[in-house]
Amino acid sequence: MADIHSTAIVEDGARLGEGVRIGPYCVVGPEVLLGDGVELKSHAVVAGDTHIGSGCVIFPFASIGHQAQDLKFKGEKAILRIGNNCTFREGVTVNAGTEGGGGSTTIGNNCALLANSHVGHDSHLGNGIVMSNNVMIAGHVTVDDNVIFGGGSAVIQFTRIGTGSFIGGLAGLENDLIPFGMVTGNRASLGGLNLVGLKRRGAPREQIHALRSAYRELFESDEGTLRTRAEKIAQDMADQPLVKTVIDFILDKDDRRFCTPRSGD
Repeated sequence: MADIHSTAIVEDGARLGEGVRIGPYCVVGPEVLLGDGVELKSHAVVAGDTHIGSGCVIFPFASIGHQAQDLKFKGEKAILRIGNNCTFREGVTVNAGTEGGGGSTTIGNNCALLANSHVGHDSHLGNGIVMSNNVMIAGHVTVDDNVIFGGGSAVIQFTRIGTGSFIGGLAGLENDLIPFGMVTGNRASLGGLNLVGLKRRGAPREQIHALRSAYRELFESDEGTLRTRAEKIAQDMADQPLVKTVIDFILDKDDRRFCTPRSGD
């Protein structure tokens, strides 16, 4: 029961949910699944083995699910999976995965990718992510829930970005960003905590105070390494949920470089 414009091309094999609307000059490939209520405005292309959840809206000239921009890609099986209620504005590009990166690119629910933003192959985005215009996420990047990207920011490959963090406009992020962190500049440096985001999501005041205390101990102390300071905080503040989120992120990998404050900040 889809509404398909006469100029659109929906290839045999494509699966369309109830209430799908496909506008003028759109192209939908044979392995695509569009969930209930998905709308393609016009001139949008969805290709490859791509599943798009219900309620998503794709604006003109977006390219969703085409092969990776990776010279090592040799046509192997790759997929793209997108959750519910996501918005892809004009000119957005999202690439499928590669064999070398696990074979899949994923985006969660309730994400907004604004005009001309890009998600590279084998990247995995959580829920509630906002990418402003011209944001560039390279391949193999992991972005946790409720992250906001300012316009024109860029993320290098294999970077991890923690939940609730904020990347300032035109920032160039080349190291892992802790949960609830806030970065600016090119190359990006850690400028504090995303307190506005925490308050908007209703984080309790006492947890925010504990997180600020842990932040100072992590990044303003000269004692030991970042990892040893994180291990100490893990013992001292084991009952603080926000602090635990940050510490778990740091201790999860022992071979990573983290975005830290610039000297003198």
